Amino acid sequence: MQFTYYGHACFAVEVQGKTLLFDPFISGNELAKDIQISEIKADYILVSHGHADHIADCVSIAQQTGALVICSWEIAGWLNNQGVSNTHPMNTGGKRSFDFGSVKCVVAHHSSGLPDGSYGGNPMGFIISSTDGDFYYSGDTALTLDMQLLTRWGKPKFSVLPIGDNFTMDVADAVACAEMIQCNTIIGVHYNTFGYIVIDTTAAKQAFAAAGKTLLLPGIGETIDL
Repeated sequence: MQFTYYGHACFAVEVQGKTLLFDPFISGNELAKDIQISEIKADYILVSHGHADHIADCVSIAQQTGALVICSWEIAGWLNNQGVSNTHPMNTGGKRSFDFGSVKCVVAHHSSGLPDGSYGGNPMGFIISSTDGDFYYSGDTALTLDMQLLTRWGKPKFSVLPIGDNFTMDVADAVACAEMIQCNTIIGVHYNTFGYIVIDTTAAKQAFAAAGKTLLLPGIGETIDL
């Protein structure tokens, strides 16, 4: 699988020849000013929750690519009202098969208000399973004992976790999450974009290494093989 980072919590993963784009927020991120939204490819867009820093560019990218947007029922309805008709609503606990594999929606402890103030439904994380392997994206979340259940539904080769603190897990809680889900390769997101979530990345990598795990922090626009 190939992982491409677009900044903040926006990234794409190539799975079974399909491009899965997660939480599209680029235009509002000054750190991602060199990313050209018009050049982004997507067969599917997965939205973990409705906050602007996860959905701001969803409408434009969905319209330019024709990608199927997988999200909560409430976000799907909101997108339909914005002119995006190709949506697939899901909710926490649900699982669905697609042509690249399957998506299992899991608990994320956070909030989910849409940019216009309307209700965005439950925030979610996703376990993606395919013949290429499994991976987990937690979405924005606190550390929760629900994470102990995740190995029932997938054995992630890698996991994508927020590490920026203040709004989500910090580094120590992300390490604890990695231990719960039995995953040794973690990609950190949701850090250093804004003043509230600036962290010491060297110390973060050391904390994961001390737990016998690897924290990957790809640069914006960088693609890595996993």
